[in-house]
Amino acid sequence: MTSTPTGARVRPPREGRSNGQWLVDGQAPLNPNEAFKAADNGLNVRERIEQIYCHQGFSSIPEDDLHGRMRWWGLYTQRKQGIDGGRTGKLSADELSDEYFMMRVRLDGGELSLEQLHTVAQISVEFARDTADISDRQNIQYHWIRIEDVPEIWRRLESVGLQTTEACGDTPRVVLGSPVAGIAADEILDPTPQIREIVDTYIGDPELSNLPRKFKSAITGHPSLDVVHEINDISLVGVRHPELGAGYDLWVGGGLSTAPRLAERIGVFVAPERAAEVWYGVIRIFRDYGYRRLRNKARLKFLLAEWGPEKFRQVLQDEYLGYALPDGPAAVATTPNPDHVGVYTQRDGRRYVGLAPRVGRSSGSKLLALADAVEAAGSGRIRLTPHQKLIVLDVPEANVDGLLAAAEELDLTAKPGLFRRNTMACTGIEYCKLAFVETKATATAAAQTLDNRLADLGLNVPITLNVNGCPNSCARIQTADIGLKGQIAKSPDGGDEFAFQVHLGGGLASSDRDEPGLGRTLRGLKVTAEDMPDYVERVVRRFADQRDADESFSAWVHRAEEEALR
Repeated sequence: MTSTPTGARVRPPREGRSNGQWLVDGQAPLNPNEAFKAADNGLNVRERIEQIYCHQGFSSIPEDDLHGRMRWWGLYTQRKQGIDGGRTGKLSADELSDEYFMMRVRLDGGELSLEQLHTVAQISVEFARDTADISDRQNIQYHWIRIEDVPEIWRRLESVGLQTTEACGDTPRVVLGSPVAGIAADEILDPTPQIREIVDTYIGDPELSNLPRKFKSAITGHPSLDVVHEINDISLVGVRHPELGAGYDLWVGGGLSTAPRLAERIGVFVAPERAAEVWYGVIRIFRDYGYRRLRNKARLKFLLAEWGPEKFRQVLQDEYLGYALPDGPAAVATTPNPDHVGVYTQRDGRRYVGLAPRVGRSSGSKLLALADAVEAAGSGRIRLTPHQKLIVLDVPEANVDGLLAAAEELDLTAKPGLFRRNTMACTGIEYCKLAFVETKATATAAAQTLDNRLADLGLNVPITLNVNGCPNSCARIQTADIGLKGQIAKSPDGGDEFAFQVHLGGGLASSDRDEPGLGRTLRGLKVTAEDMPDYVERVVRRFADQRDADESFSAWVHRAEEEALR
């Protein structure tokens, strides 16, 4: 078994060769991805979609637009049905692609008004075969979208203030925000004005639409640290400065995938009125100095691994801000439940109600019914969370029970079992071209089985189970108590079967964990989808039997004998 420290697999590129840093090496493209971006800004594809492709159909879309620039508007081709995981790495993008799209609706801060919720849901029913999954980036993801319908979907979304602009691609992606921003009684500060300033000012700006890779952002003012700040390219995390008041602690350079690295504190205090300006400075550092020669070395975490926080701060201040930022205190989690599942009192005396779907799976029909329940409860808005959950805001206390009953009818609950609450799953082989295994149904069934089997233990400690269909870690396997990475294994008869590589003991900072850490990989252990619930039950029962008082699962994993983890 091996333990993966923060960023052990992240290494900067070799010296003595061009790394494609614009301010060091110039802007000549060094690979096909950089070439198609240089040839035409990804944002320009919208005009072709509206003027040509929606009229002439899927076959009229050239490859650089189909598998490249359309991502700038939240569109990926989805996986052709019936292609098993054993062929994922063997077929080309064209061979894997169906003539339908996944469309990602960016919901910065996870916000949805009742009108927006109705619109998102109705689009799902009419154009997406009733698909509308909640992602762990606070987005809604549709499937089965036809190119002919894209302009009308955009029209409807934009008529209520929503967009798909830069929801994918080498761009500033959705800004994660605390889903209880502006309402939580224990909030340090409300990040909503900063999120809106960033989105309104910079999303869709052509000067920021050709980055080395994706750029993920997160902002919270809540003391539960509810935006997984350690795994974003930039995070602004609420703190109280002893002299300057409420503001943000700046973190940079996080990311998972195949080379996981946790973000680092830059050590500065960012006043709320300077947050957007600092964000703009950091993203321009990435644009100008990020490595573009190799895409697998192009995330901001690789630059930070070479520079370190001190140099990064100096460049930010000297070259991009023109002033020094004050030193600041570190963000600390002081309250539990960053998923906000349950019923809580708002600062105005009303309630917010956190509901758990099953691994983020939802539908347009369910969201339409939810909108009716939300309205009946006297609320006018919901928010999605970075944990594949949703929260209904502004509920009068007298209406809470009625909302809870209506939500249960929709298979949404404020009182989920341990594993239903703490299990996440990516899209998986059902629609994703990169996946090797099925995830959503597998994780849903496993969570139900485990809640039934382990109810006798009465565990009062969260155990996160994250299920991913490939090595890219969209479901954050390295920061889960139990992370499962999908792969193809050989069955006893020599055929292919779904299996998972196991990561144990990862986690992000929380009220019961001071420091984040990446999970331990159990080398040589592959658990089939069929055997996965048995494996998890076995390990959890050992934990329950061997744990010290109040010991977390991850703490036990890191001291347990390897045999106990198999």
